[in-house]
Amino acid sequence: MRQFADKVALVTGGGSGIGRATAIAFAEGGAKVVVAGRRVEEGAETIGLIEAIGGEGMFVQADVTVSADVERLVGATVDRFDIAFNNAGNGTFGPLIDQDEATFDWMIAGNTKSVFLSMQHEIRQMLRQGGGVIVNNASVLGLVGAGGTSIYTAAKHAVVGLTRAVAMEYAPFGIRINAIAPGPTWTPMPAAIFGTAENYQAVMGSQTAVGRLGESAEQASAVLWLSSPGASYVHGAIVPIDGGMTAK
Repeated sequence: MRQFADKVALVTGGGSGIGRATAIAFAEGGAKVVVAGRRVEEGAETIGLIEAIGGEGMFVQADVTVSADVERLVGATVDRFDIAFNNAGNGTFGPLIDQDEATFDWMIAGNTKSVFLSMQHEIRQMLRQGGGVIVNNASVLGLVGAGGTSIYTAAKHAVVGLTRAVAMEYAPFGIRINAIAPGPTWTPMPAAIFGTAENYQAVMGSQTAVGRLGESAEQASAVLWLSSPGASYVHGAIVPIDGGMTAK
């Protein structure tokens, strides 16, 4: 079912993990996809995967923690875009007293400032074109806390707050804004921290109700639903895709 035919979807952080899976899923649904990221090689790989399934995509190199880059990214989209998935993020774990100011600034910029800037420029365009849909990537750690994740948890709680507040501001203008809150999902970010899926499973996957890690495709499915007409009455929602982690 090509429910996104004639739509344009913008995906930040689309070079790997949840962003890549979502970009491909949008293309499978018929959308033209604009993939943004800092790493050219990974972005090109995503576009190659989109084209391999007969889809149409474009990569734009951009650092979404820099306002001028985000403005250029939005300007590079083909006349308009209907959907934006603000997925870019970063993270590292460790006890609070071992973190330094530079690490704090890096994670707040990568996870919170990036969403703030992306929504600013996306909403300006959506106001000009009469509406649109935004989905932010928060985290289950935007809803709960966990030891060793203080800065990341703070940054993702801020994404939750931004999503809810901005959804209230712009719903009257035909702009729907929601977020997913992924639970433990095996992507390059936890791979860099935990090394193996088995290590990540032992630490985080075991905390879910289903006792396993999530997959990027499962997160992508939720983004597509929130972006679809079937979610037209959903505004300001933070949807946990977490294997029941927050239900325990």
